[in-house]
Amino acid sequence: MPKRILIQLDCDPQPSTFDAVVAVDAGADVLLRHGGVTPENVVPLVHGGMFTRGGADLASTAIFIGGSDVPTAEAVAARVRDTFFGPVRMGVLVDPSGANTTAAAAVVAAARHLPIQPGEKPQCRALVLGGTGPVGQRVARLLARRGAAVSVASRNLKRAEEVVGRIAAVVPQAAVSPVEWTGVVRPDSALAKLVEQVDLIVAAGAAGVKLLDAPGRALARAAKVIIDLNAVPPSGVEGIVANDKARVDGAAVVYGPLGVGGTKMKIHKAAIGKIFSQPDAFLDAEDLLALGEQV
Repeated sequence: MPKRILIQLDCDPQPSTFDAVVAVDAGADVLLRHGGVTPENVVPLVHGGMFTRGGADLASTAIFIGGSDVPTAEAVAARVRDTFFGPVRMGVLVDPSGANTTAAAAVVAAARHLPIQPGEKPQCRALVLGGTGPVGQRVARLLARRGAAVSVASRNLKRAEEVVGRIAAVVPQAAVSPVEWTGVVRPDSALAKLVEQVDLIVAAGAAGVKLLDAPGRALARAAKVIIDLNAVPPSGVEGIVANDKARVDGAAVVYGPLGVGGTKMKIHKAAIGKIFSQPDAFLDAEDLLALGEQV
């Protein structure tokens, strides 16, 4: 059995140490790390993996695509997919900024308590704070695909509108809308009305930014699940601590970043295993959500 080689293609100048450690823990024997990867320079790196091992041995080479620039990572992923032909291909995991695995884990957590499933009419109303960031836009897309009515909140309304447009382009049936977040939830604002009405709130903003303070949290009287994905103090949602996992807090069940993080790590490691065992696997956010529902 040849050694399992993982080719780490990172769009940032320096490849992610986190992703490298998880890859080793998930069973990669050899890690080939490349930073500064773009759609223009990725093809030779892929060819190097495709043409050095033949037959069944090629299954022991796989690709991980990461980096903090999600659009660039997606463009790299598309170029990688186009480079394969016939049976000459490798398993691929796409997870820029850990966005796909984290978003999948958050939706798995929410679905334990809410009716998040496709149907003729949305059964769950969701608000994603920080919805234009890498994780937030993935959470919004996965929830929309699963039939939730999703509001994407951002400081920049134009960016929220762009994210909504991208989601609608890939999920035609999506019930998704933009909303502006101004730093606080003002009682008379459109955002406050949403906070009062939604079943699910997911805070997916930048590290150390509080998205829902105490007065804002007090408005969330209808929320059945509140998830904070910010692991850097202060918390993104007032009253939620990092290791909260399905803790009952008033009328809501709450999750902190570590409470969701255990599922994220299981998904990440299972995905690494799958791209080695299934050479035609190309795992994006939706595939990782399906994997998360299994693990």
